[in-house]
Amino acid sequence: MPQPILRTDRLLLVPLADRHFELEVGLDSDPEVLRFISGRAHSRDEVAAAHTRRMASAATADGLGYWMAFASDGGRRGSVAPEHEPDGEFVALLMLPPAHGADQPVSDLGYRLPRRHWGKGLASEASRAMLRHAFDTVGQRRVIAQTMAVNSGSRRVMAAVGMRYVRTFFPSWDEPLPGADAGEVEYEMTRPMWQARRS
Repeated sequence: MPQPILRTDRLLLVPLADRHFELEVGLDSDPEVLRFISGRAHSRDEVAAAHTRRMASAATADGLGYWMAFASDGGRRGSVAPEHEPDGEFVALLMLPPAHGADQPVSDLGYRLPRRHWGKGLASEASRAMLRHAFDTVGQRRVIAQTMAVNSGSRRVMAAVGMRYVRTFFPSWDEPLPGADAGEVEYEMTRPMWQARRS
């Protein structure tokens, strides 16, 4: 199953492609965007390596992978072919790969937005589209999301889309970020939870 183009009221989500690389570079050049991921901006070479990993992961995961979200009018301008870029402004990188270390069918939800789009509810809107795709199209059993415990913004998104807190855990880091002593948190949405929300 190839990754489909997804739509929300304000966003058009297209599968990540090589033509999006410069947008990834721009996104990861802001250390604030990566404050709870690496704590610093990423070099072009680091972004290139991450892009290669993302594309390889999507190629082996049925219907899962990475999407680039662009501002949209809810589809009123007609269809967009996968090989064409939407007209709207770049809004977010969305992630729905298979969860690391988890048996299928479990995927890992993630999102990364330029600072100018923080606080607009766009991460929640895009994440709901990811969950809908995961459960209604791909048939996932569970979707998890993880972040630093001190990342209150990301945790608000997880709660806003109906995910529930599962645990706090304490990975070992060679160079821990500020706040790492509070640990990492995991949230989840299960298929029964999703179905209950739908009904």
